[in-house]
Amino acid sequence: MARHNRYRHRMEKQARFRRALAKTLVGIAVAGMALAQQSAITPILPDKLQWTTPPNIPAVRTAWILGSEQQAGTYAMRVVLAGNGRIPPHTHPDTRYSTVLSGTLYVGLGTKFDTAVMVAVPAGGVYVAPAGVAHFLWAKDGEVVYQEAGMGPTGTKVLP
Repeated sequence: MARHNRYRHRMEKQARFRRALAKTLVGIAVAGMALAQQSAITPILPDKLQWTTPPNIPAVRTAWILGSEQQAGTYAMRVVLAGNGRIPPHTHPDTRYSTVLSGTLYVGLGTKFDTAVMVAVPAGGVYVAPAGVAHFLWAKDGEVVYQEAGMGPTGTKVLP
């Protein structure tokens, strides 16, 4: 009888081990599938962007990366401002977060373009343009590339 109990105990132990091993293997497979899904990211590459120039500001080129001007939700827009290019005082209905990718962008607040109040934002720097606050930009030292992000819908109102 003791021999039979030892045998039964060993068989139960092996069954528990097999069940635990099966659960572990299923967990590994699920984790592998999640990893495979994560590695399926499709990058948005610069050479695939569709560039436009806004009316009356030939020194500016823009490309929507995510979202659009009319679409609700998060958006990102890439902007290239030609060397010595200026963007006149304007506002946006939403707060914009701008990261300078290359060059130095000069930013000023107010309804009149005034170089005396401008602040230099170098590559890697970020500035925030609050909703409804007039601001203006200048690529004083050469071409500047920056990326703006916010929550749409959005727009730009150039001030007179």
